[in-house]
Amino acid sequence: MVGKVMLRGAALCAMAVLATTTTAAQDKKAAPEKNVTAETCYGCHEPIRELHLMGKHRKVNCVGCHSGLANHLAAPGPETRPVTQVSWESCGACHKDQYDSFMQQSYHRPARDEKSQLTNRSPNPYWDKLMAGHGFTKEHNLTRSHINMLVDQFVVDRAFGGRFQGKNGWAYILDKGKVWDVLVDSHPESNEQKPFLPQTAAAANPVCLQCKTQDNILKWAYMGDKVDGAQWSRESNVVEVARGVEHGLNCFTCHDPHAAKPRIVRDALIDTLTQPDGDTLWHKDPQHTNFKVIDMGLRGFTRKIALLDRYDSRLLCGQCHVEYNCNPGTDAKTGDKVTMTDRRTNHFPFKDVLDLYEHYTNKASFLDFKHSLTGGMLWKAQHPEAESYYNSKHAKVGVGCDTCHTPKLKNKAGKVYTSHFAVSPRVQIKETCLQCHPQWTKEQALYAIDSIKAHIRGKMRKAEYWLSALIDKIVAAKSAGVDGEVIKKAQDQHLKAHILWEYWTAENSDGFHNPELAKESLTKSMNESQEGIKLITEAMAPKPVAAK
Repeated sequence: MVGKVMLRGAALCAMAVLATTTTAAQDKKAAPEKNVTAETCYGCHEPIRELHLMGKHRKVNCVGCHSGLANHLAAPGPETRPVTQVSWESCGACHKDQYDSFMQQSYHRPARDEKSQLTNRSPNPYWDKLMAGHGFTKEHNLTRSHINMLVDQFVVDRAFGGRFQGKNGWAYILDKGKVWDVLVDSHPESNEQKPFLPQTAAAANPVCLQCKTQDNILKWAYMGDKVDGAQWSRESNVVEVARGVEHGLNCFTCHDPHAAKPRIVRDALIDTLTQPDGDTLWHKDPQHTNFKVIDMGLRGFTRKIALLDRYDSRLLCGQCHVEYNCNPGTDAKTGDKVTMTDRRTNHFPFKDVLDLYEHYTNKASFLDFKHSLTGGMLWKAQHPEAESYYNSKHAKVGVGCDTCHTPKLKNKAGKVYTSHFAVSPRVQIKETCLQCHPQWTKEQALYAIDSIKAHIRGKMRKAEYWLSALIDKIVAAKSAGVDGEVIKKAQDQHLKAHILWEYWTAENSDGFHNPELAKESLTKSMNESQEGIKLITEAMAPKPVAAK
């Protein structure tokens, strides 16, 4: 059972007692703070005492992360709320090795590298056809280093319609720093979320920003509900939300700053893991990591975090590297529109690919978009690395995401620390793959990685061929006036085949995280497409003429 600790009344957010947030630029302007006696704060904020005393941060004075404490102590109240620093530098002041590694930039692949390309960079002839009608046809890229994640989300052609551009033009791809150090709003006079440039889309919304940044952690109610006291919600103007953030992947997304313990802050993950009828990968895992849910709703609205019993990268990384819904769509059963007022627009299934058709057509009853050629409803994946990896061979022997992506290193003084340079293991083979496979050379390790990925990419291309053929069949059947029930069945086959394929285009490892699951899924996709083609072929076959 999941332990639940409900800290109400005098509780505060997981970041700070009655605190607001500030950017690094504002931090620099703040006057130096004098240390306060922690017990002074404990007097009104007992839950923080419990958190603060349980970990290594118990020796860190409150002024290390909060400013304006003197004014608050002199006149306690909302008007004098202390400021909470949310910048990377705030943590980096004490955790230098982690900070320096986090700020590293990987150059192992180009920036804005379109996923709709084959290995040899030739265009994928199927992508736009298979995804016709969805904003991801505008741009769908491979990942860069975490330091770039918010910048890259702002500039991608499908998110803000080309509004945000590099201050130095294309040279922004070499610039480091926070969003507004790198980008500029080319239409500051407008809050309208719309395409400003040809062949762009304006698909971003406040929910999709919750994975990219937690700068607004104190201003967002549980599940993004629109409630009194919370500045932002699922329904907020995303341009206004975007202008108020600047850090991608805040340190406190995974590390509780008071308890110095691993934690989850993504509300949709907490929500799905605490459902009484939960059937996620976590629920089915007898060895799953337990956690305590803490309600931090001091400001008059519910906010929750979950402290993990131990570090578990499948949950920590699974806050973002996961399939989730973050957009409006259509109810799969009724055909009604699902708007941002509905919690289904902030939803984590936390299931692998083989269970998603049933989940989205039945349990969640949600589909993303209508295919512009077939007219059938389809689903769009996000980036399901955590679920793909969950039951893989590597995971079953205890290898975590951190083993391969943020390994243990030694600094110049010989002290071991966890690198926060999250990057493909191929960039640091000696520290990752060769630690468990010492019999391999670097060349052999790269050869193994590339061989698995090449095989799965081949299956993806084959699945795309059969999906394309099925789309053509459905279009032809509609033109020929084939019975509507047959068309619906074929569209359902299309949905099944699409989910089993498209999941792996969103997953960022070309199937390496779980090649067995990837191969099973993609071959099933081919079968489902072929079943749909057979269905229509038989319906369109000439009927035998009865003998006279």
